[in-house]
Amino acid sequence: MLKNCLICFALLLSVGVPAAEATRFFVSPRGDDSWSGGTDEPDKARTNGPFATLERARDAVRELKRTSGLPPAGVEIEVRGGRYALERPLALTAEDSGTAAGPVVYRARAGETACLSGGRRLTAWSPVTDPAILARLDPSARGKLCQTDLRAQGITEFGDLGLDAAADIQAWLARAEGQNEYTMGSAAASAGKKVCPRLELFFNDEPMRLSRWPNEGSIKLADVLGQTAIDVRGVKGCAEGIFVYEGDRPARWAAEKDAWVCGSWFRDWAEQAHPIRSLDTDKRVIAVAPPYHGYGYRKGQWFYGMNLLCEIDTPGEWMIDRAAGVLYFWPPSEIAAAKVEVSLAPGLVTLNSTTDVTLRGLLFEAARGTGVAISNGVRCRVEGCTFRNLANHGVTVFGGREDRVAGCDLYGLGGGGIYLVGGDRATLTPAGHVAENNHIHHYARWDRMYRPGIMLSGVGNRVAHNLIHDAPHAAILFGGNDHLIEFNEIHSVCYDSNDCGAVYAGRSWTLRGHVIRYNYLHHLYGRGGGSCKGIYLDDLFSSATLSGNLFCQVTYPVFIGGGRDNLVENNVFVDCPKAVQVDARALGWCGPHADRRIQEAREKGTIAGVRFREPPYSTRYPQLAGLLDDEPKKPKGNVLRRNLFWAGAGADIRRVMHGEVPATWWNAIDAQSRPFVKLEDNLSGADPLFADERGGNYQLTDASPAWALGFQRIPVEKIGLYPDACRASWPVAHAPRPLPQE
Repeated sequence: MLKNCLICFALLLSVGVPAAEATRFFVSPRGDDSWSGGTDEPDKARTNGPFATLERARDAVRELKRTSGLPPAGVEIEVRGGRYALERPLALTAEDSGTAAGPVVYRARAGETACLSGGRRLTAWSPVTDPAILARLDPSARGKLCQTDLRAQGITEFGDLGLDAAADIQAWLARAEGQNEYTMGSAAASAGKKVCPRLELFFNDEPMRLSRWPNEGSIKLADVLGQTAIDVRGVKGCAEGIFVYEGDRPARWAAEKDAWVCGSWFRDWAEQAHPIRSLDTDKRVIAVAPPYHGYGYRKGQWFYGMNLLCEIDTPGEWMIDRAAGVLYFWPPSEIAAAKVEVSLAPGLVTLNSTTDVTLRGLLFEAARGTGVAISNGVRCRVEGCTFRNLANHGVTVFGGREDRVAGCDLYGLGGGGIYLVGGDRATLTPAGHVAENNHIHHYARWDRMYRPGIMLSGVGNRVAHNLIHDAPHAAILFGGNDHLIEFNEIHSVCYDSNDCGAVYAGRSWTLRGHVIRYNYLHHLYGRGGGSCKGIYLDDLFSSATLSGNLFCQVTYPVFIGGGRDNLVENNVFVDCPKAVQVDARALGWCGPHADRRIQEAREKGTIAGVRFREPPYSTRYPQLAGLLDDEPKKPKGNVLRRNLFWAGAGADIRRVMHGEVPATWWNAIDAQSRPFVKLEDNLSGADPLFADERGGNYQLTDASPAWALGFQRIPVEKIGLYPDACRASWPVAHAPRPLPQE
């Protein structure tokens, strides 16, 4: 009998038992929060039907869990197509959690667009007719501008226009070096000023541009007049923001009541906006309001004016007269038939200490802050969503473990795309956060420097199969330890900066264990076609493995700034000048930085707070444990082997940036570093015999001489985005920016 029962039980298992289904609630713009939420359409009695808001659905899940517990298969909130206006973020906390087997899922119905919007429609537009206003306008704008009274529509907070990448750089470096500083600061915030996120204007779902001049490009600083001199390795400037400008155009700004300037004042990669304190049109001198930029100001740098009524001279430009509360706008087309809105909500969804919550297939837009912010979440998922027209980032993940952002489209962002910060650097415990199969492009509209497509910090996170392009600065910034960056495609970033990296990390010997493999980096040029690093390991960054990457038309593809123990192996470089640079900066200008670290190590037994001679660091990174005994300022242990360097049929990157392709065109290893760099079995000058070089197929044919050197095949067919049930869109179109004309 027992045997027969076991056989019957096995048969039941073999045919399968229907899986339990999740309990479902419905949300619809046509719903009502007084209804049950149990159906997607109301019944005849109009008592049972969908909820109207996500907050009501969240509360229904809480009530269900209190009364009968979380169903074994979890809960699914199906969000019908339409617009859901949010004045504050949907806040999910620990009580909104699911389980691994029974998650709580908020998802858009298949084939429908469910939009979570932090914006408000603007109405009551009228043409500008005030003679005094018309007289201030550019002649091309007269008769084209519309205006609306924001205060009459209940909008009284217009936000702060100030931005300061320099302060954020320091915060990011502190995070990367393990100081647990997660706050993205600003000069205004550090000065004790209350900062409100900036308001933005959108026209038919496209972000409009705050008025500026010049519309493209910038104005040069003809001279700097501050009293406090700055000298950074021979580069001179001053600390105060007082400068002479080129040309006469800023004279038009003298009558503006709230004029600003934004510039890269000393460094090409550090930008800040200032209100104009005074403008002397006779002497062509502008003085900006402090706080001044932390790096100072120098002759030859660039800026542009913004928030200027007199400079609204192209369709799509706008500005707010903050004293009057009036928004002025030159619409790109007939405004009466258009959707025009401004951003109000500070963010859209927050998840704080939640477990097993998924957001799937939703559209997030028109917020003044970040779309989805996850803090200390566990196995939270953001899948197949679209993030657009946000003033700050798309998704941020801080703390927690095993959170995942996958298949999303992120574009039109004022800041960066996806931030993953997690893992314990003291114990080297990985977080396991993942950003995969995301398309991130046209970001960093407002804060243009150090707002990457993806930022990694902490320990043990993964970035894979993403497509990142069209941004003024970096694609990926990372710090911490043991991250994996693989199968990503990156192009057309860093186009408005110099001395920057598409993939960037720095500045410590302790940031070890990273693997960067099977990525395709191409068409990367800096401002005006200048220098752009592909993978930039800055200021003593050490112990990364760069393997199986393909670089095409990249200036400085691999740049090792004085660090140690980096392996550059099995990579392909096509039409890339100075393909690998290694310098010995700790023996020169970076020596004081290294000396401070060495002194800390000898006195405290730490480097940047890390106890590098004790487990887990001493066992995980034995080379680090012996650093002090091995001439730490010398760039030892860097290895270049089995790489292919080729300037062939397509070597038009201005004949490899004017180098005319000499035999050593790829080699940028400086004389001080050369004795410490091991070169093994690299192929340079010989045709590698690609399958279709002109067609962009850089797989090697069977006849390639690289195979005899031990070169391993790169799985290029797996690089980049892939079709998936969670992809927000497919197919995906994109094209690289051409090299700027000289």
